Amino acid sequence: MVKKTKITFDHSKCGFAGTTDPRECRECLRVCDPAVLLLHPTLEDHPDPHNPEKWIVDAIWLSKCTGCMRCVEICPENAIEVVPGDSLAYIRST
Repeated sequence: MVKKTKITFDHSKCGFAGTTDPRECRECLRVCDPAVLLLHPTLEDHPDPHNPEKWIVDAIWLSKCTGCMRCVEICPENAIEVVPGDSLAYIRST
């Protein structure tokens, strides 16, 4: 069984519920060369879906992750966790 890479964000630290607005910070987005991450609006409990006020960052393209951990290192809120899967373990060993 192949273990996949997992990247999780603590939205209580970074996001509409957190102390940092990801639209202003964008540090993880800036350092991610393969563009694994995406800043997007969340329309949960929002009365107007055409005026998003709640934004979050999520990992979308996990297969592009190189495991560099730059996103984890640069996050001012320590809101990102990367658990390398089998493909990243192989990349790191070569």
